[in-house]
Amino acid sequence: MGAARAEIKVISTEIHRTAIVDPGARLGRDVSVGAYSVIGPYVTLGDGCRIYNHVTLAGHTTLGAQCQAFPGAALGLPPQDLKYKGELTRLEIGDANIFRETVTVHPGTSGGGFLTRIGSHNLFCVGSHIAHDCTIGDHCVLSNSVHLAGHVRVEDHVTFGGICGVHHFVTIGKHAMIGGLTRVATDVPPFMVYVAARTQPQVRMVNGVGLKRRGFSEPQIAALKIAYMRLFSRRARASGKPILESLEEILGEQPLDENVEYLCRFVLRSLAHGRQGRYLESLRQDKPRRG
Repeated sequence: MGAARAEIKVISTEIHRTAIVDPGARLGRDVSVGAYSVIGPYVTLGDGCRIYNHVTLAGHTTLGAQCQAFPGAALGLPPQDLKYKGELTRLEIGDANIFRETVTVHPGTSGGGFLTRIGSHNLFCVGSHIAHDCTIGDHCVLSNSVHLAGHVRVEDHVTFGGICGVHHFVTIGKHAMIGGLTRVATDVPPFMVYVAARTQPQVRMVNGVGLKRRGFSEPQIAALKIAYMRLFSRRARASGKPILESLEEILGEQPLDENVEYLCRFVLRSLAHGRQGRYLESLRQDKPRRG
């Protein structure tokens, strides 16, 4: 009996006849491009990308492997910054990201390092917008109509409820949860739930459900809850004790849980070195005039 024939998997790239793909674009293996989509000359698509119909990919834009862009998504078009004068800037996107209908993502500008960067395994729901010079980590979820202004930094495992607006130069810490309809104008501490309130948005609680889903232990979550009570609870605010004093006290305690230390140093940096509670504002290259 002869040897069994090896099964050969044919990997091909499929481009709909109505799609416009510039000859300069670089497409990986097993890429599909749907009807009436337009892909510019400096675009790179990784293996297994799925570009549905009526998608625009422009500029110096790179998508990693297994990304998906749904109808109406527009990635890499010039940023909405009046200071942008056509400089060569980039949009770099990692692997396995999903861009749902009408999502828009803009490349960087000269005032922000010429780069917008998105990590891997993120979900951008319908109508969300990522402006110029943003940096987004891995495993984030932006629900419908979440809008990030320029120069925003989002760390890993952040989840946004729907219809949130994020001020430029804001940093949102890892494993944070932003409630729906929340205006985010200051840095958001990691591991916390940040929601709209009657007076102004505030830290409401530890993101215990999210942390448990991501494998945090009960002692780790309990340590963060104690830190929350000392820093952000109603009792802590009513005590009149400066939060900077509480942060220094916690950082001086031993042993100190590594997540609590990360939380405290994040908040300390935003308050002590940031401008209006936004640390990245202190690093901006075009310092605004005060007057």
